[in-house]
Parts: sequence; C-alpha cells; structure tokens
Amino acid sequence: MRLVPELLRDNRQFRTFFAGEAISLVGDQITLIALPLVAVLALDATPAQMGYLVTVALLPNLLFSLHAGAWIDRAGRRRRVMIVADLGRAAALASVPIAYAFGVLTFAQLYVVGFATGLLSVFFFVSYTTLFVVLVPRERYVEANSLLQGSRALSGMVGPSLGGALVQLLSAPVALAADALSFLGSALSLALIRPQEPPTERAESGHLSAGLRYILHSRAIRASLAASATINFFNFVLFALFVLYANRYLGVGPGVLGVVLGLGAAGAVVGALITGRVSRRIGIGPTYVVGCVLFPAPLVLVPLAGGPHWLVLACLFLAEFGSGLGVMLLDISSLAIKAALVPDRLRARVTGAYMVVNYGVRPLGAFLGGVLASVIGVRTTLWIAVAGGMLGFLWLLPSPIPTMRELPPTEDPDEPAEGKAIAVS
Repeated sequence: MRLVPELLRDNRQFRTFFAGEAISLVGDQITLIALPLVAVLALDATPAQMGYLVTVALLPNLLFSLHAGAWIDRAGRRRRVMIVADLGRAAALASVPIAYAFGVLTFAQLYVVGFATGLLSVFFFVSYTTLFVVLVPRERYVEANSLLQGSRALSGMVGPSLGGALVQLLSAPVALAADALSFLGSALSLALIRPQEPPTERAESGHLSAGLRYILHSRAIRASLAASATINFFNFVLFALFVLYANRYLGVGPGVLGVVLGLGAAGAVVGALITGRVSRRIGIGPTYVVGCVLFPAPLVLVPLAGGPHWLVLACLFLAEFGSGLGVMLLDISSLAIKAALVPDRLRARVTGAYMVVNYGVRPLGAFLGGVLASVIGVRTTLWIAVAGGMLGFLWLLPSPIPTMRELPPTEDPDEPAEGKAIAVS
C-alpha cells in the first residue's frame, strides 16, 4: 500500500475522480493521433485542411469559455455538467467510426465532431476547476495536481502507442471508438462521487465580466495568462502541422509515430514525478518559469529532423521527451498557483475568462499554421512556431511569479495580495 500515494489512499472521492480521469486521458491521447490521421489517411487532407480541422475543434474555447464560466458560477451543478459533457463527447466521437463503416465519412462531419467535442470540453474543464478545490485540501494542491498531471503523462506514453497500433491494425476512424469508451468511464466515475460543491451566486451587474476584471487586477494571473497564451499560440501553429509533417514529409508511419511519441512521453512522467521536489527546492514560481522555457525549447528538433530514418525518429523522440518534461513543470506549478490565488466564488468565471484567451489563441495559431504552411512551406512555418513559443516566458519576468517561493494566499479581487504565502506540501 505504501506504493499508493497517501492522498489516493485517504481520499476516496478524489481516488474515484482520479481513476475516471486516468481512463479518459488515455482515450484523449488516442484521439490526438487518431483524429488527425483520419483526416490524413482516410480523407487525404491538405495542410490547409489540417489547420482548419484543429481550428474548428478549438474555436469553442474562444466563443464560449467566458459565458460557460459565468453560467456555471450562477447555476452550479458542476458534477452534473461534467457527466453530460462526457456523454456528449462519447456520442460525437462514436459517430466517426459509424460513418466510416457506412462509407459516408466527410470533412464536414469531422468539423462538426471537432466543434461539438470542443464545446463540451469547455463546460467540462470550467466545471473541473471548481470541483477540484472541494475534493482536495488547499495545502495539497501541488500533490494532487502532480498526481493528475502524472496520470496525464502516463496516458501520453500509453495513448499514442496504442492509438498508432489501433490505426495500423484497424483504421484511424475505428481507433476513435476507444476514446468514446473512455469518456463513458469518466462519466461513471463522476456519477460515483458526491462532493460538496462551492456555493453559487445570483446574477449581478458585471457578472459576465467579473473573471476578466479579476485577471486584469492580478499581476500574477495576468502575467501567467500572457505567457501561457503566447506559448499556446505558437505551439498550435506547430501542432496543426505536426502529424502531417511527420507522416508525409519525414516518412514516419502511424504505428512508428505512435511508438515514438509514446516513448517520448516518458519525459512528462519524469516531470510529474519531480515537480514537487523542484518546487520545494527552487520555489513554486521559479519552477513555473523554468517550465515555460523548457516546454517549447526542445521542439526545435522537429524542424531540424532530417537525414537517416533513425536520426529523424531520435529527433522526434527527444523533442517529445524534453517538451513533456517542461509542460509538467509548467502545468503543475501554474495550476497550483491559480488554485491558491482565485477565490471560490469567482473560480469558474476566472477559469472561463482565462480559457477565452489561453485556449482562444489555439484555433488562431492552428489557422495561421495552415495558412503559413500553404504560403511559405511547412518547415519554415515550424521554425516560426518554435521561435515564437520560446519567447513566452518573458511575460513572467516583471511579475511576482519569479520570486514566489511558496503558494500565495487567496487574492481579494479588489485588493490583490502578493506578499504572503502558505507552505507547499
């Protein structure tokens, strides 16, 4: 039993929640490789079409995050919203292999499926952040986020390899059925818990914009958003083209690509394991800064890849390993900082406002990636994406984050507190 983390042993509701998320994350990783391969292999997508597909899937973050946060803070029922979102995403993804089996799969359907799953994911994630804080004590935010992100990292090892194998053996559309099943597993885990949800608020003047106002008045959250959004924008310029580039330009088959990405995802596992120790050694804020640098920097190996096939695979592996290590440092530390800073009554609205920008730039980056690749070429576009992402950390330097040794106290929206802290477990 000592091999099982204490938080999972002692907290049954978090343990059930964690198990459901772990199942869903494996399915998500299968989809990350299977859905683009549906477009590339089943529908012979062009670079522009790949950009459009990613854009459509991410567009709901830009259009609906702010309203989703305001509605959830007012209506409550976060767990029920998450269950409905899981069931809806399962149904949307299941439609792809069904249409493929009957020979009627089109790009129009992929666009609809991408948009629908993106919209439901907005409501799921906004609700998730408000539910997380009632499942875990405040002093254990870093530990809990390390477990959840560690599960995500392990899924990054298993999912791409499994997804590549399923695509190779069955077909890309059929591989999506695995993700549909994973969402059903997530819905079941949520149905088995009964957390005491945060209180709701009545509608008031400025209710919709309260999250944006909070971000603008918090130096730490504002800088975090600017850094994350910059990295995400350029990362999705690259992401929109990565599968196409690896398969068509570098000659890496679906099965091999899945194995390489799965092995490279070990970097994320390492990152999840060491983030708590790193944050205790250098501080939670400096850990975040290091993550913002280490996440995009290794991706320089993607446009550099070339030469013998083994060298191409080595470049892709090292890019995935280093970037995975960096993103765990970034995500775990930033999620803990935001969970500590934001008051419960504003949490969904701040999350929604944060997503409008942080996730909203993703479809813009994906769209730009498709357009630039059509005009100046895929490899040149990848170089631009890597260079831009590496500059994102600069937003953090004038903020309180680089000197933040411990988790900060909750900020009053009208009077942000930046000097106090609580111990990081």
